[in-house]
Amino acid sequence: MVNVGLIGLGFIGLTHLDVYQKLSNARVVAISDKIPGRLNGSERMAGNIEGQAQGGFDYASARQYDEGMKLIDDPDVQAVDICLPTPLHVPYAIAALKKGKHVLSEKPMARDSKSARQYVAAAKKAKTVAMVALCMRFWPGWDWLKEAIRDGRYGKVRSAIFRRLCVIPKTPLYFDPDACGGAILDLHIHDVDFIQYLFGMPRSVFARGYSHYTAGIDHVVAHYEYDDVPLVVAEGGWSMSKTFLFTMQYTINFERATATYVIGEKLPLTICENDKPPHHPELRPGMGYQYEIEYFLKCIETGTRPTTVTIEDAARAVTIVEAATKSVRTGKVVRVPAPRPSAAG
Repeated sequence: MVNVGLIGLGFIGLTHLDVYQKLSNARVVAISDKIPGRLNGSERMAGNIEGQAQGGFDYASARQYDEGMKLIDDPDVQAVDICLPTPLHVPYAIAALKKGKHVLSEKPMARDSKSARQYVAAAKKAKTVAMVALCMRFWPGWDWLKEAIRDGRYGKVRSAIFRRLCVIPKTPLYFDPDACGGAILDLHIHDVDFIQYLFGMPRSVFARGYSHYTAGIDHVVAHYEYDDVPLVVAEGGWSMSKTFLFTMQYTINFERATATYVIGEKLPLTICENDKPPHHPELRPGMGYQYEIEYFLKCIETGTRPTTVTIEDAARAVTIVEAATKSVRTGKVVRVPAPRPSAAG
């Protein structure tokens, strides 16, 4: 049984609570948020995907802290789950690692690549498990895609197109691009990370985008360039009109098949093979959150560092987004820098 302390009770923190209360090998013994209503459960945020932040957690069953650092100091907490705004991920993660806690922190790993390298350095020094919650690597239908590309069942990938669009969240954080990084970092990073999970680091990126609700990049379309995949494109943004429904999808064109995934469909994954009727592979139930947390806990129990998503992977995703951001700002193709050594931490 792993004793968990969760910091940050916005919609993603509540989604994590949903998962923990269904598991037999973990219990949430402490929670933290600076907003009193969130801390006692009277104020709850809704997610943008059906099934998020369902509620039902017994807030009185956990010790309550108005500051996350106090929770980190709690000797009964073995693992810290960090669901704070992006600029706070690194300082709280490093503090928890230095206290000998296991750490799961939400994406993006950091606001910038320099901070990400500091996180990596601290994680490497720690004897505990550190992992970033890049949930698409665990998402049913997306994990299927990874396996299909890995085993080559449909031949080589000719094109890979990803799309993730929504309405900007109402929380003030997301209207401050200096804090959250804009949609290009906070939202688009899901697909950026999954692209590197499938194909490795891109050689370069060419991106276009615009601002709408904020001064940051609210909508981006980026071409990630590889030597062995002709076309890899991802669109992401939160500039949609208020009644727009969250969209998450991909279309992958292989040599011998086309695979499409559309969230919200009764049968979200469709495979079209030449001369065969379309079919729908059976997917695991649920969402990626539960599988990433189960994986994190398994790593703790077995004393192994995560391999499905490494701390270095999370840092590389931030580096790729920075290159895409530079491309939008300059209008030029930007070479993605090779991973740099971690900063001392």
